[in-house]
Amino acid sequence: MKAVLYRKYGPPDVMRLEEVERPAPGDDGVLIRICAASVNAYDWHFLTADIFLIRLMGGGLFRPGDPRLGTDVAGVVETVGRNVQQFKPGDEVMGMVKGGFAEYATAPERSLCLKPANSSFDEAAAIPMASITALQGLRDEGNIRAGQKVLVNGASGGVGTFAVQIARSRDTEVTAVCSTRNLDQAMSIGADHVIDYTKEDFTKGDERYDLIFAANGYHTLSDYRRALTPTGIYVMAGGTMAQIFQSMLFGSIMSEKHGRKMKGVRAKGSQDDMNHIKALYEAGKIVSVIDRRYPLSEAAEALGYLGEGHARGKIVITMENG
Repeated sequence: MKAVLYRKYGPPDVMRLEEVERPAPGDDGVLIRICAASVNAYDWHFLTADIFLIRLMGGGLFRPGDPRLGTDVAGVVETVGRNVQQFKPGDEVMGMVKGGFAEYATAPERSLCLKPANSSFDEAAAIPMASITALQGLRDEGNIRAGQKVLVNGASGGVGTFAVQIARSRDTEVTAVCSTRNLDQAMSIGADHVIDYTKEDFTKGDERYDLIFAANGYHTLSDYRRALTPTGIYVMAGGTMAQIFQSMLFGSIMSEKHGRKMKGVRAKGSQDDMNHIKALYEAGKIVSVIDRRYPLSEAAEALGYLGEGHARGKIVITMENG
């Protein structure tokens, strides 16, 4: 089968399309014929090792410990292990895998769910990591509740577009912060208010928010804290390396015992959460926003576009076998 691999850290041009052996599922695993995959900042971090901790977290100190990239996929179940009970050959599924930039991949049964009946494979591939990050950040770290004022900074990216929609599905008043060209998109997916960050700095205004979800954006923790209500919560889900480290190092210090909280979220695989997102999608409460599609042979170009930092929604890689 064909798969995109990277055998050294670096820019997207270190990626190569290679012929490799098709994987076989273990007793608890599923082999998926991939129809579409999507690109995440997670892939960029492993490709470039721009966060040095990647090298210490199993990525490999001097070279990648695993040359495969790609986490989010949608496709058709090819074969299943003898202990698998939820899926059978022919089922259309989505989920998180290791090595999704390929024609086939294996995954544990618990990492998958049936794709939404009303989604294409492209749309389903855009869902897993971004939507789970948004859901877990808003619900688990942000303690989102109906009636709150929620602000999503970086509302036009993959995680941000899902965050706007999930927050709106919780009966909150959602403000989306994005650039001029993305204001209409933010309104179309459910934002009650939009702020053009090229013209207005929400951290310097008079409005205060119960929950700020930062999928991207360029503000210090002090700026975000200033824009919170006295018991508001800030959740960092993405941003520059400086912002990520600032949140890791100082978030707990800047949190108040009985007041404002500064937190971060890292998506954790959850089949229950995947099925929750699937139900929202089938109910028409969320949709996948896709910016561009690339064939597998142009995966490097897809990562390069992601690295520019201006994607509107998700970037999808399509397979000829899809």
